Amino acid sequence: ALKTGRTRNVIVFYGSQTGTAEEFANRLVKDAQRYGIKGMVADPEEYDMVLSSFILEIDSSLAVFCMATYGEGEPTDNAQDFYDWMQMTDDSLEGVHFAVFGLGNKTYDHYNAMGTYTDKRLAELGATRIFDLGLGDDDGNLEEDFISWKGQFWPAVCEFFGVQATQEECSIRQFELVVHSDVNMNEVYTGELGRLLSFQDQKPPFDAKNPFLAPVAINRKLNKGGSRHLMHLELDISGSKIRYDAGDHVAVYPMNDVPLVNRLGERLGVDLDTVITLKNLDEEANKKHPFPCPTTYRAALTHYLDITSPLHTNVLFDLSQYASDPEEKEILRKMACSSSEGKALYHSWVVESERNILAVLEDLPSLRPPIDHLCELLPRLQARYYSIASSAKVHPSSIHICVVVLEYTTKTGRVFKGVATNWLKDKVVTDGSPRPTVPMYVRKSQFRLPFRASTPVIMIGPGTGIAPFMGFIQERAWQKEQGKETGEAILYFGCRHRNEDFIYQEELEEFEKAGVLTQLHVAFSRDQEHKVYVQHLLKQSKDHLWKLIHSSNAHIYVCGDARNMARDVHAAFHEIAEEVGGLTHTQAVDYFQRLMTKGRYSQDVWS
Repeated sequence: ALKTGRTRNVIVFYGSQTGTAEEFANRLVKDAQRYGIKGMVADPEEYDMVLSSFILEIDSSLAVFCMATYGEGEPTDNAQDFYDWMQMTDDSLEGVHFAVFGLGNKTYDHYNAMGTYTDKRLAELGATRIFDLGLGDDDGNLEEDFISWKGQFWPAVCEFFGVQATQEECSIRQFELVVHSDVNMNEVYTGELGRLLSFQDQKPPFDAKNPFLAPVAINRKLNKGGSRHLMHLELDISGSKIRYDAGDHVAVYPMNDVPLVNRLGERLGVDLDTVITLKNLDEEANKKHPFPCPTTYRAALTHYLDITSPLHTNVLFDLSQYASDPEEKEILRKMACSSSEGKALYHSWVVESERNILAVLEDLPSLRPPIDHLCELLPRLQARYYSIASSAKVHPSSIHICVVVLEYTTKTGRVFKGVATNWLKDKVVTDGSPRPTVPMYVRKSQFRLPFRASTPVIMIGPGTGIAPFMGFIQERAWQKEQGKETGEAILYFGCRHRNEDFIYQEELEEFEKAGVLTQLHVAFSRDQEHKVYVQHLLKQSKDHLWKLIHSSNAHIYVCGDARNMARDVHAAFHEIAEEVGGLTHTQAVDYFQRLMTKGRYSQDVWS
């Protein structure tokens, strides 16, 4: 049969690790509705990548991909199968029309690798690109990149479907509110992520949808002075069947601050203990609820919703209708539009001032949104990942983490408190009372000690970047005890002051005395006139380092801040290769690029 016109369908796939790509996918589907186009959001993990047949069936439609890059240019967990399928398949995707928006961060070496690969590979397989690849940079302003891209994307889509490029400027509800008056409280979610009552009745295997409630065995402050609070926590995983390797990450699900939740309830004038369900208005949608339902507003704001991040423009736009003061309504609308004036206002009033939902409600007193619409609009509260600071060979039934508490004053004079670190700080262990618990699971990483114990390792981890190396060093000590011949192990650590935040000093000096750590170099940045950092110390032992790297097959590991430290360390290695190895700059860059490809230069960095 001849196809007459196109069925106006857009399907948006997402590859998301921290929820942003999924949120962008939802926003595109909502936009589609405004143009009279039917949209649905799809998690590639749920299609087991019979994706080609699935996409071919929607050949008169449009497939959009919001793809985040995670770690060292890797796909997100939920897009791993899709990535494998793209690499293996030789299916023809002729007749498929697509567009890609990539989410990345320029401070990392493999900027937007996943979005770029998806865009290139789909075209190679014969699919037709209907709009240029969009690249969002989280080091700059991801939100603005996305808005600029979709501002040009929609006219192209309208042309593709042959519809008028005029959208209804109204806010569209995706979910309807159902209030439950008499309900059995055993059927109400109180923070579980998958199965109801999974926190009362724990069953392995434990993963992202079914975290283990690990009791906190130890929570101690690490630093001896200074204004910050660095802490060491030990989570007891005995009986959980959870296994981990040194270098893996532990994911924890935090709770929002109770006083903050209460203030939101007061400002919105609602009883937070009302039991509700938000039900998708589209019967066919695969996402029935925005978060586990039925639940209470209190549980939603405490466990399921992000109430501390600066608001995204789509939320401001949808909230604007609830401002009774015309000036306040105008401010919200302006920030949500793509004019340069609007972008500048959004950047200063929201991004730089770090205004979250409560700050916006406090500063725009006429704004009175219904709480159910607000709950529909806010992004999901995400798990936080920490590098594990122990080795399972030495601590099979406990996972150690090392974290710095985040707390500072924003430009509006409000105190910002990091959700997870302040929640962890309050997990105090006291004799005689039950131990506090942390919902967690383990995420495998590529950050691994060399297969051979005799291979030399060069570890660079200032601040809390030392975490995975505590695990590595424990493991090397264990290998030594097993009678294995262990290679050189050199650690470069950095902190502000020797007598304040030289964390794990006693343990590290013991390891050095025992010969497990062959060299311990510490940069105290503020103990002298000029700042001294780890990259300066690398240059001081350049001859020995080059010999280890070039002649002894040494593995290099960098952990910590991506924006400055990882870049500066990388540059220092280039200089060492040039000064000691006699390489040109181009050759040096190439040399370390090859080490990365071979798995001999690994990074576990964050920004």
